[in-house]
Amino acid sequence: MSLASPFALCLVAIVGLSLAGLPVGHAMIGGSILWLALKGLDMGTAAEQLLNGMMGSQLLLAIPLFILAAEFMNSGSIMDRLLRFCNAIVGRFRGGLAQVNVVQSVIFASMSGSALADAAGSGKLMQTLMTRDGKYTPAYAAALTCASSVIGPILPPSIPLILYALVSDTSIGYLFLGGVVPGLTLGAAQSALIAFTARRRNFPVEARVPLSELPRVTWDATPALLMPVILLGCLYSGITTPTEAAAVAALYALLLSVLVYRNVGPKDIYISLVTSSRVTVSIGMLIAGALVFNYVITAENIPRTLSAALKAWDMSPLAFLLVVNVLLLVLGCFLEGTTIILVILPVLLPTAAALGVDPVHFGVLAIVNIMLGLVTPPYGLLLFMMNKIAEVPLRDIVREVMPFLYVMIGALALITLVPDITLWLPRMFGYKG
Repeated sequence: MSLASPFALCLVAIVGLSLAGLPVGHAMIGGSILWLALKGLDMGTAAEQLLNGMMGSQLLLAIPLFILAAEFMNSGSIMDRLLRFCNAIVGRFRGGLAQVNVVQSVIFASMSGSALADAAGSGKLMQTLMTRDGKYTPAYAAALTCASSVIGPILPPSIPLILYALVSDTSIGYLFLGGVVPGLTLGAAQSALIAFTARRRNFPVEARVPLSELPRVTWDATPALLMPVILLGCLYSGITTPTEAAAVAALYALLLSVLVYRNVGPKDIYISLVTSSRVTVSIGMLIAGALVFNYVITAENIPRTLSAALKAWDMSPLAFLLVVNVLLLVLGCFLEGTTIILVILPVLLPTAAALGVDPVHFGVLAIVNIMLGLVTPPYGLLLFMMNKIAEVPLRDIVREVMPFLYVMIGALALITLVPDITLWLPRMFGYKG
């Protein structure tokens, strides 16, 4: 490819506009329009691709609805009740409050579908609880919240998996099921590291919740704990589509906050609507830019060229997955996760299909990689978020997060080598892959 070719200039324009401060979605649209102009094609093609992609998939509606559900959950006392429940379960062990951080991320995953929403929802509260009376260092508490938050988008519902379903035409139901065991595997790896570190660093033991209090704490949290049961029950029973299930989740979160816990008013609802709208618009612009840029990639035959090159190397499926792991981990250090899903994965999918890699396994594996990128220096978004929330120097958070990153990469290797970790549960529900 010549450095003066339209595609090369398109890439230079995207990178240059991004470095100049333009949002990535806008940069991709700008670079794609430049490509169309250099090719002498109709400028309206960009708008056509954008509108066709946006209007042609009802699945995209699930994203703002899941974001709205998370905002309704955050606006009330739901997080406080869930944290009390988690503390009653695991808080009694050494390093128990750190274990609570992991457990609440697993539970909150079923309500947000977003790592950033998880960290934003519980990050400040967990930071305050863990650093009170000097129980844990601020850097360790912030690093743990970063690490535990990556579990959220792997467990259902998952906004990244919805985006992967969009670009791969894979069943979102089976993808959600495929993420369950890998997500729990990451949680188990983090809990094991906490248990090991707790004795070495003499983490405190929290006051035990009396057994007499356990039924009340559980009862208070039960309505919130029922949300994933209702959501997944509607989805896998066939009662609703994924988009309708997202609407049910948002409605349930609203009714729970307003009618059951009664601590959300009209002003809180308005704030939740505005916040979720802003997040949705930012994701929507990325999707719009990727839809236009993917047209450029397809027109340039990039996926077919890459697939032919990899076939020429005579790679096995396992070797391909290992290369993808390394590639996505490196890209995750610099690129935002949504961009990788919408731009990079469509290029890799034809090769994965040609090599016989299962699309559900490939999708979950890719999302795990991308989520690890959120806590990987130098660009990890979760690192920057917790740097602002916890007001801890970034270098200190990076130092504390590295052991968690190592054990999560170990879990990623296990998920790569043993596809049944991902595929066992979908097959239990009838998946034929």
